[in-house]
Amino acid sequence: MINGAHVVLYSRDPEADRAFLRGTLCWNYVDAGSGWLIFKAPPTEVACHPTDGTPSHELMLTCDDLDETRRQLAERGAEFSRPVEEARWGRVTAVRLPGGGEIALYEPHHPRP
Repeated sequence: MINGAHVVLYSRDPEADRAFLRGTLCWNYVDAGSGWLIFKAPPTEVACHPTDGTPSHELMLTCDDLDETRRQLAERGAEFSRPVEEARWGRVTAVRLPGGGEIALYEPHHPRP
């Protein structure tokens, strides 16, 4: 039976992104060998949304207070790639990864499992 999920972030600068996950997000990790770090992510939920375009995936980290989370991450040097969007389902923004990607930050208004 499935007991977890493994997320892969493809990056132009994986070392910088690993440093971001370790130092800015303060995620715990293990060294899987040769400096290959595997990070412990927070508890996860999965949702399926309809699309008329090409099917895709999105990584969104959830928080209880988006403003406070943004403040804490900014103090650790994080840069944000999108302004906060207010929607009926929650509030969302995105933090820029050093390797060129981004991760959405999401304060959900829906019930959580």
